[in-house]
Amino acid sequence: MTTKNYPCKSCGAKLEYAPGQHALQCPYCGAKNDIPEDQEATIAAVEELDYQAYLANQAGNEPTIASQNVKCTGCGAESQLAANLVSDRCPFCAVPLIATNAYAARKIRPKAIAPFDIKESEARGKFADWVKGLWFAPNALKQAYRAERGLKGIYTPYWTYDADSYTTYQGQRGVDYTVTETYTENGETKTRQVTRTNWYPVSGAVQVAFDDVLVIGSKTLPTSYAENLAPWKLEKLQGYRDDYVSGFTVEAYQVGLEPGFVDAQGKMESVIRDAICRDIGGDHQRISAMQPRYSNISFKHILLPIWLSSYKYSDKVYRFLVNGQTGEVQGERPYSAWKIAGAILLGLIVVGVVIMLGQKQ
Repeated sequence: MTTKNYPCKSCGAKLEYAPGQHALQCPYCGAKNDIPEDQEATIAAVEELDYQAYLANQAGNEPTIASQNVKCTGCGAESQLAANLVSDRCPFCAVPLIATNAYAARKIRPKAIAPFDIKESEARGKFADWVKGLWFAPNALKQAYRAERGLKGIYTPYWTYDADSYTTYQGQRGVDYTVTETYTENGETKTRQVTRTNWYPVSGAVQVAFDDVLVIGSKTLPTSYAENLAPWKLEKLQGYRDDYVSGFTVEAYQVGLEPGFVDAQGKMESVIRDAICRDIGGDHQRISAMQPRYSNISFKHILLPIWLSSYKYSDKVYRFLVNGQTGEVQGERPYSAWKIAGAILLGLIVVGVVIMLGQKQ
């Protein structure tokens, strides 16, 4: 399989996307090639696609993309892209590799991409600040961000879903009322105000419209941390083009279109529950059953930028993520047993000293 590349007109080296500059830059001589605006591609990038129509063709639920053999145009070496990767660096010379038919096994290709705004040096600084603020972190973690290639830029696949919802529900409305209660304390009769609740059966329906509900299409990253990287600046989406991914790793989706919408419904239902509670009114609300129905479902397949760092500590891999647009940091972290034990010991010593001083007095 061949790969795409963008040679520098000055020195011939392979150009890479320069975060925040919307340009390709030579990592050696610094020469830049501006990426021209493509208004039509940008308009197409925000186009919503019909969910049911694509699902009828099983588009978006394709099997995993197998590992692909690619030949580097820099050093000529042949290497293998990992499963579900469509862009990476040559393991021998670090030249950007972009497989020319990477999405051949996918009916739905990314139409939109949010280019990196945060440079690697900025992401490293954000990560360093986050690490320094962790209590009881092992020294190995606090040195991890200093590694030469400590952060890797990854374009991660996401689905966004739009939908209208109509939900019937059954439940109860709780209305508080106050009564005066008499009680005895230390032989004295007293009164106090006590709040009680009357519950009334209710039923009804609510309508909620959803726009751009985000679902990660990757199984590689820890989902809970990736979710907490939000918010994303979706208004900065550009039409997909290989220029933006040159020098970065790109994942193909592993979570299909239909399973992705199942995940989206979980997010939608929490919003619907809030709407039902408002509709029930009263002081308290109970929802015994709800029957959401979704219509006018549409979607987009997009790529969002994430800086990723990982290191091994006590035979376990910990990963740290930085939002490539905002610099928000999320991550897994270990604790140093020695530092925790030292803190406990120090605390015991302090307590012991205080007791001794008290006894002397």
